[in-house]
Amino acid sequence: MASVLGAALLAAMVVAQVASGPQPRPIVLTSVVVLLLAASALAFASATHSPARAVAAFTAVVATGYAAEWVGIRTGVPFGDYHYTGVLQPAPGGVPVIVALAWGGMGLAAHAVAAAVAPGSRAARIVTGALALTAWDLFLDPQMIRLGLWVWHDPGPYRGVPFSNFAGWLVVSLLVMALLERMPAEPAAWSAGLVSIYTVMAVMETIGFAAVFVPPDPLVATAGGLSMGLFTLLAWRRGRPPSPEAERA
Repeated sequence: MASVLGAALLAAMVVAQVASGPQPRPIVLTSVVVLLLAASALAFASATHSPARAVAAFTAVVATGYAAEWVGIRTGVPFGDYHYTGVLQPAPGGVPVIVALAWGGMGLAAHAVAAAVAPGSRAARIVTGALALTAWDLFLDPQMIRLGLWVWHDPGPYRGVPFSNFAGWLVVSLLVMALLERMPAEPAAWSAGLVSIYTVMAVMETIGFAAVFVPPDPLVATAGGLSMGLFTLLAWRRGRPPSPEAERA
């Protein structure tokens, strides 16, 4: 039942993403996409790890993401100096709730990708998951800057994003993955649903930057598409459980 719910929420997220693409400032739909993403990830995680463990894992990632952002806007650590513009609400403590939920949803999805790629090694899952989650930010930051949701005080070379941001993402993502390794009873369990979320985000963001957003951005489409695409391909190639026929053989 949880898997069916997760699939329905994921389909709704795709519809919301498609609807938001042609609009110049799709703030409301952007928030809807994140809410559906988070709900879908929680449903799929519940099907794989049990509802209680899924809620605990999701809550831990949301709290970690919120804490990192709270510290970040006050100190510049670990991402660099930036601030939110106030467009996204509610924002207790200056950090939009929707941002913390995005950390939660994509954190679970990236960990599932890592579990598929490296099921036999906890250390490899932590590193792979952190890299997979950081790869998503190659899309996220340029898109959110376009929408005027946050501002970098010292713009960097990647569409205005400083390299310190990606270093910070990697550090926080390593912490997120280490936490997620402690939550489920079987952290390497295969979750086609969570891997599907990561896959959908990779495909939709690539298409968006390549052909839908105005103006299109081939650089971001290529950088994000190749990075997330690599983890997507590895996850589906390595993560599929053996068929019953293969097991009998």
